[in-house]
Amino acid sequence: MLLKIENLTVQFGKFRALDIHTPICIENGDRIGIIGSNGAGKSTMIKSILGLVPYQGKIYSTLQPKQIATHMQFNEYTDNMPVRYIMEAILQTRIAKNKELQELIDYFEFGGCLKKRYSKLSGGQKQRFTIIMILMQDAPLTFYDEVTSGLDFETRQKLVEKLVEWYRGKDSSLCIVSHYYEELEQLADKLLILDQGRVVDFGYREELFQKYCKRAVIVLDASEKNKELTADCKKLASPEHLLVLSAATEEEEQKVTARLVNHNVNFKRSNHDIESIYINAKHAYERKQEGNGYAG
Repeated sequence: MLLKIENLTVQFGKFRALDIHTPICIENGDRIGIIGSNGAGKSTMIKSILGLVPYQGKIYSTLQPKQIATHMQFNEYTDNMPVRYIMEAILQTRIAKNKELQELIDYFEFGGCLKKRYSKLSGGQKQRFTIIMILMQDAPLTFYDEVTSGLDFETRQKLVEKLVEWYRGKDSSLCIVSHYYEELEQLADKLLILDQGRVVDFGYREELFQKYCKRAVIVLDASEKNKELTADCKKLASPEHLLVLSAATEEEEQKVTARLVNHNVNFKRSNHDIESIYINAKHAYERKQEGNGYAG
């Protein structure tokens, strides 16, 4: 075990930003996606672990602070020298003598930025700079908070591909806060779902999918035709523009998909859809809270 959280609360005045009673353990090699709406407590939890905000409760760790790397949404560096010197000073290496660092700079097309001061970098360039710094630490545990924020689609894809490649086969653990479900599907094998500072659920993605979505989901447009066609099908909570059908068995799935194919309906089948897990886990949690008389 690298880290364990127990009974963690964070209070800002009268506002309780975090109220975690479900134990959360981070093990060697974990790939944890942290999801939740704005204000769910995702960044606050990371800041608590890093000791950046006061908290009550227990955070146990077998790691020294220097063994935890962190990418936050907002990172600032000194502005009185070119970023190449900041990079070399913090990493305690020379770019010209470090092949791994050179490869990362080339991969993220950052070479043309090395002579610039930090304040002169664009938002995307600042992100790429920080990501290079984080990857070079090669820490046992790394937190990424909206790591692709501010990046264009192509750069986002390259970054995710690099992260998958970088961590493949390693015992290093990472926790990724992101609202891009397709990125988490490539990076995360566990999910921590937060809502209003509380844990909705935590576990392996496959187990959570089975729990909230069953064997498979079939996703299609929420047109009137499709609503009529699937009126007798088991439906899950979903965005308004979509219908998400749940199939508990192979026979159910074959029956529904055959019907859709016969009516020339386009659909997507998935047995790992994170958005469906999140929406239905939160829906189940809210119903449970209502049943317990919780009003916020």
